[in-house]
Amino acid sequence: MKILFEKLLIHGRALITIGKSVTEAKMLTAKLLVDRMAERGLLTDIQKAEFKVFSQFGEDGIIQYLIRRAGITSEERSLVEFGADFYGEANTRFLVMNDNWRGLLIDGSEKSIRTIRKQPFYWAHDLSTVTAFIDADNINDVIGGAGYRGRIGLLSIDIDGNDYWIWDKISVVDPVIVVMEYNSVFGPDRAVTVPYDPKFYRLNAHYSGLYFGCSLKALEIVARRKGYALVGSNSAGNNAFFVKHERLNGQPALTSKQAYVESRFRESRDRSGRLTYAAGTARLKQIADMPLVDVEAGTTIHVRDLINQGTLKDQP
Repeated sequence: MKILFEKLLIHGRALITIGKSVTEAKMLTAKLLVDRMAERGLLTDIQKAEFKVFSQFGEDGIIQYLIRRAGITSEERSLVEFGADFYGEANTRFLVMNDNWRGLLIDGSEKSIRTIRKQPFYWAHDLSTVTAFIDADNINDVIGGAGYRGRIGLLSIDIDGNDYWIWDKISVVDPVIVVMEYNSVFGPDRAVTVPYDPKFYRLNAHYSGLYFGCSLKALEIVARRKGYALVGSNSAGNNAFFVKHERLNGQPALTSKQAYVESRFRESRDRSGRLTYAAGTARLKQIADMPLVDVEAGTTIHVRDLINQGTLKDQP
């Protein structure tokens, strides 16, 4: 038994060493990509900046491009990310480790927060964590109570639910750049969001997991009200990027129709939790009876009303 334990310990240490070496190699490669990006100057299509180190898709590269384009100052090198989970795949981890930003990470899972606090990057950088289920009423207290107020460099919101309502209420911080998840299933033509529910949970709201968040146009509207321009989406069609108008520095502002990317995710599930692999407007049909708030008209519609409007044509 002792020999087996020693062998497992050796193998465990070897895996940790390998993992550290892989991370260092990815970081080095990404630094070279950042340098090359700087040489290219203005990118009218921010997807050309994409690369992944710790982000789920190409957000790491887009963020690196935008923070340089927006001219983030040393005083602004702070970030807030919620929906951070255990910070394995996150929009801001490369920003922390590559650019040494100060950061606040918020998640509703105490287990996820404990996992973050055990990681080497946590003590090696100026990170704070808060376990909280955020809503429109407590969000400013949660952020401000952690010591984050005023102008910051970046805010990232990915909570699979009340994203629109939460961003609309945030006032305690004033980020230069905002990264927001949108639900591409809702299409580019209507400014819609799930009705506000402080206890919203994606799989409780509908078994398919398709009913959450808001459309890109809804985010465009709240962004305009807060002084931001939409500058694009990632190629995966789930995250959109916004920059303060006065910090665009020549970066083109886009409409939601110009920036919209339809996701190819086939993550829908049946009532037993099995993947159904629905695609296109078949995803809308699965949640057709669910209510949505049209934030432009101030009315309640249903998901079925999105089909055959604009770009979301019904498919046989």
